Amino acid sequence: MIKKISFITIIILSLFLITGCDKKVEGSLEEIMTKVYENIKEEERPMMLTNMEVNSDNIEYYLGTNEIEYEEALASESAVGSIAHSVVLLRAKPNSDIESIKTKIKESINPRKWICVGVDEKDIIVENKGDLIILILVEDSKTRQTLEKGFNNL
Repeated sequence: MIKKISFITIIILSLFLITGCDKKVEGSLEEIMTKVYENIKEEERPMMLTNMEVNSDNIEYYLGTNEIEYEEALASESAVGSIAHSVVLLRAKPNSDIESIKTKIKESINPRKWICVGVDEKDIIVENKGDLIILILVEDSKTRQTLEKGFNNL
């Protein structure tokens, strides 16, 4: 009897751990983007940093492909074309295969999409928290790591 109770307890705890890891990040993409950037001082951010809604007209520029179904997406880039800095948040549709979306983005994105500058392919970051995916294409390693940490701390 004790073995059965222990087994059931382990199963229940395992279910809580599994569902806890897939927790949805709450808030609008604008609010989430602000949290991702919160540990980067204003003077250390790229010039003319702006948020742009990702839509069917510009998705290939921001994510490298238009073959992704998503709920919403937001890109944060410098309005100055010669700065290699792009952060994209994408909320996937319910029941999406998150890993295949991440793979598609990583394989499709052009890390040299700017004029005269780019990001090394090994420095492309594509991660997720539940249904929220982030793409970080940032040349500066300190900024890139701070953005990744900001996303992981959500």
